[in-house]
Amino acid sequence: MTDDLQVYDVIVIGGGPAGLTAAIALADAGAKTALLARRAPYADNRTTALLGASTDLLERLDVWRRCADKAAALKTMRLVDDTGRLIRAPEVRFSSGEIGREQFGFNIDNRSLVAALEERAGELATLTRFDDEAASIHLGDAAVEVRTRLGQSLSARLVVGADGRNSLSREAAGIEVVSRPLGQSALTFNITHSRPHRNSSTEFHTEHGPCVFVPLGGNRSSVVWVSAPKEAERLKALGDDELSAATEKQSHSILGRVQVEPGRHVFPLAFERPRQFAKDRIALVGEAAHVLPPIGAQGLNMGLRDAADIAEIAGQAIAHGDDPGASLVLSRYETARRPDVASRTWAIDLANRSLLSDFVGVQTLRAAGLHLIGAVGPLRRLAMREGLAPSWRR
Repeated sequence: MTDDLQVYDVIVIGGGPAGLTAAIALADAGAKTALLARRAPYADNRTTALLGASTDLLERLDVWRRCADKAAALKTMRLVDDTGRLIRAPEVRFSSGEIGREQFGFNIDNRSLVAALEERAGELATLTRFDDEAASIHLGDAAVEVRTRLGQSLSARLVVGADGRNSLSREAAGIEVVSRPLGQSALTFNITHSRPHRNSSTEFHTEHGPCVFVPLGGNRSSVVWVSAPKEAERLKALGDDELSAATEKQSHSILGRVQVEPGRHVFPLAFERPRQFAKDRIALVGEAAHVLPPIGAQGLNMGLRDAADIAEIAGQAIAHGDDPGASLVLSRYETARRPDVASRTWAIDLANRSLLSDFVGVQTLRAAGLHLIGAVGPLRRLAMREGLAPSWRR
């Protein structure tokens, strides 16, 4: 251990939305917390649909009021079979009012969300921000020491790894990852359109994946267009007018005339799941703990539930004078997160496979399943509630 060692209850490594939320929630729960992450403007114009309890959590942490005016409510969700196959599913429409909610959630650009989280993090007396990165992580029996790239040494009984898909925290704990590339890519961009979206999100199911139009403020929407990798790159390379025309065609002109905004991003899709969510005083959150394709808007919502769970479990341990990084505490976190992540991963994988399958039998089952969801009220309401949050969390 070094002479200039700075000691905390918890060190959070990583400053994306999940890491910032975890740091704020831990500090709010009474933990003396260090946040180790570079301050940098959010790099792209991607958006996130915050569902159900996600905005409730951000409200409780005094974050949501700082960015709510940048968000668009999601009141209706439509699933449209656009495969052109012989056997197609009927359109399914979900309305938030049917389950007694004003909206399912809100769609917000990640830049505004991160700015609100950064603002709140800067106000908490029990949260210290280090504008730096982790260079090395050394595990000990009683604590973890983190050495930063600028030469500072930090120590804590618990490290929360929110450092993304190539997590140094996960590597330090020796946690293996199961990864499965999907052979699909997602093109993301935003559009303006001549017709109002009426707070309705529409997901067109194509033979190569979904193309989703999600409301933003005004006559604007975010687009996530999943396709084969070469097709995604082809679309990204189009001129503005060409991509606008292709997008309007894909949307069947439901939003009227479309104009793409600056900024496009393509990223390959995969499932990634660590064999453990916590080990040796390190707990994983966000993309360090799970990577899913952008289907059903589950990724960051799960990351926020990671943050809420580790803050509650570690906060309770500290309040009772216990070690927040003890194996018993980490096993509680493992137990809390495993069923949520496993069930969401399974459901998204099943939905994606059934959409891509060329087998008539699979297409028939998919069409029949969506027909039942659309036609049977109790089943439809169950699907809506489960889509917002697992039933055991309500």
